[in-house]
This record gives sequence, structure tokens and C-alpha cells, in this order.
Amino acid sequence: MPRPDDETAPSPSTPATPRDDATPHHVTMDAVTTDGATTDGTAPGGPAPDDGAGARRGRRLAGLSAWSALVRRNRALWVTAAVAVVALVAGLLLGRFVVSPDDAAAEPPAPGLITVPVGFGPLSNDVTIRGEVGYADSVEVTVDTSAISGPAVVTGQVPEVGAELAPLSVALEIAGRPVIVLPGELPSYRTLRFGVSGPDVLQFKEAVRAVGLDAGDPGDDVFDAQAAAAVTALYAQAGYTAPAGEEGAAEEVRAAQEGVTAAEQGVATAQAELTTARAGASAVAVKTADNAVAAARRELDAALASAPDDAVTIGGLRDALALAELQRRELDATPDTSAQRSQLTTAQSQLTRAREDLTRAQQSALPALPGGEVLYLGQLPRRVDAVAVRRGAVLDGAAMTVSGATLALSGTVAVADARLLSPGMTATFELPDGTEQTATIREVEAGAQDGERWTVQLEPAPLTPVQVTELQGSNVRVAIPVGATDGDVLSVPLAALSAGPGGESRVEVVDGDPRDGERAASHLVVVETGLAAEGAVEVRPVDGELAEGDLVVAGR
Repeated sequence: MPRPDDETAPSPSTPATPRDDATPHHVTMDAVTTDGATTDGTAPGGPAPDDGAGARRGRRLAGLSAWSALVRRNRALWVTAAVAVVALVAGLLLGRFVVSPDDAAAEPPAPGLITVPVGFGPLSNDVTIRGEVGYADSVEVTVDTSAISGPAVVTGQVPEVGAELAPLSVALEIAGRPVIVLPGELPSYRTLRFGVSGPDVLQFKEAVRAVGLDAGDPGDDVFDAQAAAAVTALYAQAGYTAPAGEEGAAEEVRAAQEGVTAAEQGVATAQAELTTARAGASAVAVKTADNAVAAARRELDAALASAPDDAVTIGGLRDALALAELQRRELDATPDTSAQRSQLTTAQSQLTRAREDLTRAQQSALPALPGGEVLYLGQLPRRVDAVAVRRGAVLDGAAMTVSGATLALSGTVAVADARLLSPGMTATFELPDGTEQTATIREVEAGAQDGERWTVQLEPAPLTPVQVTELQGSNVRVAIPVGATDGDVLSVPLAALSAGPGGESRVEVVDGDPRDGERAASHLVVVETGLAAEGAVEVRPVDGELAEGDLVVAGR
């Protein structure tokens, strides 16, 4: 760009002399002022004056002329630059004084009081857990097949998944024999037959009593004839015949019965002989003895009359008379029945032993309950979750997996929360459709591992089949109220409470506009506090008035 004081710069008003490319030319151009003078202060064509004020004035005029020419030649550039400057200044001004709605919303409000309205409604303190929903008490079912002589082939009654096992249900059929379901917790581990005793006998009697059968005194742990009779009735209800007694028991019973019959006949014979002996001599014997005495006396009298001197004959006749009289007296004496009594005692002992043998044989033949034909399950009915066997296969290992027939909730809590819970307490959880469902705590037990977490078992209120399907396997939030107000109460956040000079609790109620900050009008209300739950506390005004919706200061 030419400088204003450059005297060799071409004048904007003077056309440039054409250049000869071969010979350069230096053209000197004088700017002419409006009064006819040149830029150096001399008249056109006149001599140059001395360098002074006029020269300086001429140079200034020449510079202004150069700038004017430059502006005229670059008018578009200068206009563009001016517009850019104006736009920049306008943008800065708009950015400083104009605020968008988003920016305005993002800017913090002017300082003021933090207030919350007084609430009104029920207040409760809850223990909250996450609960897994599923069928409770899942267990694997195993069947004792040790008493089966051959392979434990599954012959029928295989349940479907989802089937329900109730008391007297047949869970499975193995080698043609049923596995009958009964209520109980103690697994079946042996065959119950006449004479055995123990806790499993007590469980059997209680179980059959629960299904309407009488097995005898429930407090007697001996398996007796009445319990055996209950086995027969149990199998009849299940649609099967009761298992026979010990092998060969029927033959032993028949043999024992024959022995009893023979012993009874021996006792009868001995008894008859003793009776005969005790009755004494018969009338014929007495008459015969009397005749013998009379005949002996007649013979003696005749001899004395005919031959009184015949001492030998008379002596013999006297001895015969004495013997006849002795035999006659013996018939009148008490008979000796010792032999008959001994014979009867022996016969009676034989009968007693025969009857004992019969009793033992009959007891051996009573129905028994094999350990593999009964399945004790707690909390019946049960649901079949999985089946591991099929008909025609040999049972090896667990036969199936069963669980409770109703859904259950299970979760864990810390020890501190567990101390607040007890069986029978009511809880709530949310169904998939958003409605609230109740549940009851069934059990609270210490964890098996470290004891730091306790397990809470809950039983939901009755559910529809659709709800059961939707809930199974899900994880839900369960709230267990451990303290609640009696109806609707006033409540404020804990942060809204302050302590007065006497230790009393109070809240600050705002009467004016909270946006005025400390200048807002307010007054204090003394309150009595109650249940605190979820960051809020029940309040009852003691000195002053407090109502639902009143604004109280929770922060500044």
C-alpha cells in the first residue's frame, strides 16, 4: 500500500503513462489541489518553494487523496468488513443480554427458603427385602428299593410335571407295588411289622389318623394288630392289596392251628379221666362189693354151723370176709386223683405252648408296611417339578423333584432387621399388573453360613392361576411394616424439625413467599413427634396450629 508521504506514488487523478517493457520509466506525478497548486506547494510549472509549512500541508493533502482513492477502489471489501464488525458486536451484545429458555431454566434460582408441605396420611416404618418367588421346599424324592428281590422296574403311575401329590396319592409304581404318599417329615427307613416300636411307628399312626384311619393309640409307639389292620385299610383306599406277612407265615399258621387242636383234645381226655376219678365208685361196684361181703359172711356162718372144729376152714373164711369188708370200705373213702391231675396239667401246658405258637404265627402273617412303599412328605399337597424316571426303566437314584404346591416368597435380611420380624406378620409386594398383594411371614430363621443374613419365608395370599404363572421365578420388592400409625397423621421431613430452648421439637411455618428468603414472614409451632419412617416423622401441634399443606422450612 503506498504511503501518503511517498512523492513517487501515482496520483489517483493522473493517468499512468504507458510503460515500455524494454525501457523502464520513472513517472513523477504531482497532485493538484483545489486551488490550482501542486502538492509541493508551488504553482503549476513554477519553482519549488522552500520546505516549510506549505510543504507539510501538501504532503497531508496528498496522503488524504491516496486514502480516498484506495477506499474507492476497495469499496466492496470495506463494506464486507464493516458488516462483519457490526455482526460481531451485535452477537456479543445478544449473548450478554439475551438468555434462551433452556439457559434460563438451568440457572440457579435466586436464594430463598427451602420449604416442603406438611403431609397427611398413614405413616409406616417398613423392612424392605428382595424376595424370590417360587414353589417352596423343593426336595428330591428317593425310594428305598432294597427290599425288592429283583430289579426296581417302574411299572406305572409316573406323574406328569405339575401334577399334585396329596395324602393317599400314589407317587409311583415299582415292580407292581405302589409308593403311597402320607404326611410326615421322617423318611421311611425300615419295614413296619408287628412288634416293632419307635418314632416311625408314631409317625405312621399320626399320618393314617390324618387321612381318617384308626391305627390305635397315637401315643403308643408299638406296631400292634390294630396298626396292621390300618395298613390293610390304607392299601384298600389306594386301590392295592396289602402286602403279605413274612415268607412262609401262612404255613406256620396252619401248623400252629393243628397243634392247638391236638393239645385241646389231650386236655379234654385228661379232664374226663380226672372227673371220673373224683366221682368215686359206681353203684355197680358198691353193689358188687356188698354182695361179696354178704357171700363171705354166709360161707363163714355155714362153716361154723357144720364144722365148728375145722379151724383151718373157718380161718380162711374169716380172712375172705375181712377182705371183702375192706374193699367195701375203700369204695366209701375219697378217691386218689393225683395221677389224673398230673396228666391234665401236662395236657394244659401243651395247649398253652400250642396257642403261643399260633399267636406268633398269626402275628408273622399280619400285613406289614414296607419302607419302600410309603413316601412321607411335609406340607402336603406337593407339586411335581421334575420327573427323572419313565415307565419300564429301572429306578436308580432320585425319582422326581417335588416342591410346595403353592407359591412362596423367600428373601434375606440383616440380623438387626430380623429381630423386628416374627411369624404371622403381614407384608406386601407388587404383582406384574401393578396391584398390591399381601403375604404372611411363615418363618424367620438364621442363615446356615455365617449367621449375618437371616432367611425370611413368606406365604402369599391366594393367587389366580394366571398370577401364579406370571410370578413364578420372578424377583419382587417386599415391604414388611414393623411400625405404623393408627390412621392418617400429619408428617414432616426430619430436616424440618428443630429444637427449642427447652429441648422441645418445633417447625417453622412460612406465612409469606419463600422466595423472599430470610425476609419471608414465618412463625414457629411447637410439635410432639411420633413414628419416624422413611425420612418423615409424625407430628402433632402442641403450641400453635398446623394443617395439611402448610409450608415448613426444611433448609435455607
